[in-house]
Amino acid sequence: MHYILLMKLTPEGAKDPKGIPQRIAEGIKGWEAVGGTMQSLHITFGEYDYVAVGDGPSDEAAATFALALAGTGRVTTTTLKGFTPEEFAKIAAALP
Repeated sequence: MHYILLMKLTPEGAKDPKGIPQRIAEGIKGWEAVGGTMQSLHITFGEYDYVAVGDGPSDEAAATFALALAGTGRVTTTTLKGFTPEEFAKIAAALP
């Protein structure tokens, strides 16, 4: 299953910008701990501060990770479930 995670720093998370690289590494380890693999992670400017794309074993694992990450108080999260073009083609083909 594919997931896109949009993240925004909270005021607490923005207090220590030098610590962000370490927190990113810890976040990746947390995703891997729930059975996920990170495909890409980007630090962005605009509405979101980070955008991550990864694969995970289940919606429950993705929710567990997102809640744990948000629970740090350093970021807010929006999680999207994604489909590859091939996966979407199968969905579309199943339409009546």
